[in-house]
Amino acid sequence: MGMNSNRVESLECRETVLRIPPEEMSAPPQQTEEIHKVCLPPSQTTLQKLKHKLSEVFFPDDPFYRFKNQTWFRKLLLGLQFLFPIFQWGPDYTLALFKSDIVSGLTIASLAIPQGISYAKLANLPPIIGLYSSFVPPLIYSVLGSSRHLAVGPVSIASLVMGSMITEAVSFNEQPTLFLKLAFTATFFAGVFQASLGLLRLGFVIDFLSKATLVGFMAGAAVIVSLQQLKGLLGIIHFTNKMQFIPVMSSVFHHKDEWSWQTIVLGSIFLLFLLGTRHISIKKPKLFWISAAAPLTSVILSTILVFLLRDKVPGISVIGHLPKGINPPSLNMLYFTGPQLALAIKTGIITGILSLTEGIAVGRTFAGLKNYQVDGNKEMMAIGFMNMAGSCSSCYVTTGSFSRSAVNYNAGAQTAVSNVVMSATVLITLLFLMPLFHYTPNFILAAIIITAVIGLIDYQAACRLWKVDKLDFVACVCSFFGVLFISVPLGLAIAVGVSIFKILLHVTRPNTMVLGNISGTQIFQNIDRYREASRVPSFLILAIESPIYFANSTYLQERILRWIREDEERIKATNDSPLKCVILDMTAVTSIDTSGIEAVCEIRKILMQKSLQFVLANPVANVMEKLYKSKALEQFEFNGLYLSVGEAVMDISSLWKRQP
Repeated sequence: MGMNSNRVESLECRETVLRIPPEEMSAPPQQTEEIHKVCLPPSQTTLQKLKHKLSEVFFPDDPFYRFKNQTWFRKLLLGLQFLFPIFQWGPDYTLALFKSDIVSGLTIASLAIPQGISYAKLANLPPIIGLYSSFVPPLIYSVLGSSRHLAVGPVSIASLVMGSMITEAVSFNEQPTLFLKLAFTATFFAGVFQASLGLLRLGFVIDFLSKATLVGFMAGAAVIVSLQQLKGLLGIIHFTNKMQFIPVMSSVFHHKDEWSWQTIVLGSIFLLFLLGTRHISIKKPKLFWISAAAPLTSVILSTILVFLLRDKVPGISVIGHLPKGINPPSLNMLYFTGPQLALAIKTGIITGILSLTEGIAVGRTFAGLKNYQVDGNKEMMAIGFMNMAGSCSSCYVTTGSFSRSAVNYNAGAQTAVSNVVMSATVLITLLFLMPLFHYTPNFILAAIIITAVIGLIDYQAACRLWKVDKLDFVACVCSFFGVLFISVPLGLAIAVGVSIFKILLHVTRPNTMVLGNISGTQIFQNIDRYREASRVPSFLILAIESPIYFANSTYLQERILRWIREDEERIKATNDSPLKCVILDMTAVTSIDTSGIEAVCEIRKILMQKSLQFVLANPVANVMEKLYKSKALEQFEFNGLYLSVGEAVMDISSLWKRQP
């Protein structure tokens, strides 16, 4: 990091000094050195500061810049485009774009139909709910969403979390109506939470789910989801509803008498087929359509096979009757009073955060590939309103699916119309094709889910975490094993706790270092990092790489005094020039509070008792203002405040030379 930054914070300055060393008095004018001014920031009222701070926190992207210097009609049009992105690309929509969107929409529909049915089973909901959730939400998103490639529908992680959390309190088999009420209510609260984050521009809340946390969480959830599918692949009828590794495996082996060899053989064949098509598409991305069509092809083939063998092999479990027709309204099923309301809210918030994180990450991934921007706050509002509308039309939590979005992208989708085409295809299925799914076997749904979630196990990302950041790796491992052996919500909570602990560790124990001068320059760098950087005789130059807050002020005070003690011991051992001055480079100190100011003043007092000079170099505007208002700056008025480390060393050295 460059430590010699000659920037001036304001035009209103504390001191202007021009010192020329005696030996340079006769030198040409261009060789004289000016000691630059250390300035206070421009004076602002409290209201101006608050306005600036709020704009930086909530509007860092300045979303209203488009409205400046525009006519009222133009502002109205821009407002519609801002709220409804469809008005932005709709006027330029062409038949050529529509052809591409039809192909991609039909392609993702072939994947969305079997996945919708499968993920609903994963959430312990009736399979038809998965199809309902693939019809209404994509229509809402196509109007409100800003991503051109995001394919909306149910996803595995949100389905797993919702199913496991509600099942802990209510069994679908015993209380199906209450279970549905809680699922729809949780979806409603998930939508409210998501839309609120977007409207209030509080998207940074989801940043507490770090990449490391999500890698471990996704992998653990994928393992649990896959193990849960052993029920369908083995033909087990009585199976545990718990989502932990040990209860699931115990249930598998305690019910060996229910294993069906016919189900195992057929399920294994179709699972290998699906995994094979997935492998082909990974190796050759141009053949993406093979893995996209494989789930629907498997459903059709397995349904025909089971139908033909229904008399010879009656033990194979099938979906059964699915009602025809579009989504029935479910507004009357929202559960706002009762003992389970807290569960619905908690489930909604957790699934809302997870689905929001996945949806925005997927949208930004494909936007980056096509070089366009996805507005995170708009996406939060779009996904939130989509889930709120879905909760009133028999849908559960939906978001952008990575697998379907990847297929949508590779199929050539140009706009969100591909979601409309997918919804239209699902609508036709709901109205006319539902009886065809009666003999669809449960083992094919299990195979589809395993194939979909196996890609969530990213062991390469875990290896990178180990190489780059061990604490991130610990958060990843805690998340993985927490989900696997404790529970999905607690596993996630443990991982978030580890991530927050990491943040607190960095805040309370910031980096400090000794700087040295690179010969022939005015550059000062870490002596442990740069071999060519050498200590300046009689100076100890320290740098802090964090704000100075109440949480770290005591630590920094103790650490700086320790640096001084160690330097004095080094000087004594090497007979070097005695220490006379300690310079604190505050370039990276972006802020300071009252505890930090007291710590700085206390360090100065201790050093005065040791007859050591204490100097501050390059305090930023915020720090400078607080030092001034606290009167602490008065203690550094003479030879105690410099714009850079280089000027401090030069000026103080010249003063020493002039002293007798």
